[in-house]
Amino acid sequence: MTGLSADVVICGAGIAGISAAYHLAVRHDVGDVVLVDERPPLSLTSDKSTECYRNWWPGPGDAMVSLMNRSIDIMEDLARESGNVFHLNRRGYLFATADPTRISDFKRAAEEAAALGAGPVRYHTGQADDPVYHPAPAQGFEDQPTGSDLILDPALIRKHFPYLSEDVVAVLHARRCGWMSAQQLGMYMLERARERGVKLLRARVEGVGMSNGRVQVVRLSDGPLAISTDHFVNAAGPFLKQVGRMVGVDLPAFSELHAKIAFNDYLHLVPRHAPLLIWTDPQTLPWLEEERAMLAESEETRWLLKEFPSGPHTRPEGGPESSVVLMLWTYDTTPMEPIWPPTFDQFYPEIVLRGFPAMIPGLRVYFNKSPKPVVDGGYYTKTRENRPLVGPLLVKGAYVIGVLSGFGVMAACAAGELLAVHLTGSELPPYAPAFALERYEDPAYQRLLENWGASGQL
Repeated sequence: MTGLSADVVICGAGIAGISAAYHLAVRHDVGDVVLVDERPPLSLTSDKSTECYRNWWPGPGDAMVSLMNRSIDIMEDLARESGNVFHLNRRGYLFATADPTRISDFKRAAEEAAALGAGPVRYHTGQADDPVYHPAPAQGFEDQPTGSDLILDPALIRKHFPYLSEDVVAVLHARRCGWMSAQQLGMYMLERARERGVKLLRARVEGVGMSNGRVQVVRLSDGPLAISTDHFVNAAGPFLKQVGRMVGVDLPAFSELHAKIAFNDYLHLVPRHAPLLIWTDPQTLPWLEEERAMLAESEETRWLLKEFPSGPHTRPEGGPESSVVLMLWTYDTTPMEPIWPPTFDQFYPEIVLRGFPAMIPGLRVYFNKSPKPVVDGGYYTKTRENRPLVGPLLVKGAYVIGVLSGFGVMAACAAGELLAVHLTGSELPPYAPAFALERYEDPAYQRLLENWGASGQL
């Protein structure tokens, strides 16, 4: 069997695998790292996301906020280093509600996030002594506030967000949040890694050979048929569970299919400077009476008349001259085996579009006469509590970086750093145990899982 050798072999050239390679080669001077993927880099799920980031996470504990703050620190460093080649912004996430009973939920969420390290809460109630609200700029990320602004003053909401429904009673603007070009971020890290000797092989990992409980060889489908190595990293994204079985580990992961639409908002009803906009109220879809009657006739369509969950969100995509907006709404979280390419619900584009007029009434003009949207998406691969797995496995020399759900782009920089720290034996950050596989063996963690609560995932 022909082959070569490497210090580290990483299965998967998505943004998690690329980040691991970058941190190993660039930040830790590991000399011989090989990335293996049967597809082009960043082409399975990394390029299907909304490319957003946030340090806005619930507990229990501050591990997720700490991980995301670290990841954002690294992204900001890379943006400065590269001249912001990946267009990192800090527009924030804007949660909106028309339900006065939700205001207390907004307060609790803001205060919990502040207590966990996301930054302070600023209340805007229309009083003379309120703090000044600083709108987020469309571009850039420097010198912006952290934490959140809870705006309860109707006049202030109308002033800064006139496109929102007049029924909106509160908005919560989470500030250390925004988006970037994930493709360009990933390619920047990959280019830097390749400058330091990282190799990229176009092949499929077929198996991992072990002896005496440790990794010895990675078998491939093409090119060199085997790579001798002491270190194998599973960064296989939605196929992480299958690759885990190659080293005899059943990883506690499952996948959900998530989609988005790219929509031509040619009337610019979602302003080009808008933050990520999120509607937090459940709703029934605004069908016309004749549409409702038609949908009610068939069991296949009757479900479209039921109440849908909260969570439709949208943001502008591209520069000021663009008219594209991205729209998402996860109303079906049925676990499934990942297949590629995925297929999407035929009703998805219409459902998503009809989910937004409750927040942005102007979008009603597109009903039944909208430009045909582009639908794509990928799999969120999750643990039960929606936290990642980063660290060593039971087989010596085997590691995992993944189960990054819908937050792979935003978590990748810190997750890659954490993986590299584990592999090189460097000092671990305080949040490392929260993402290790061993956490499931802790009885206290098992008790915590029984009453976990909200996942924090949009």
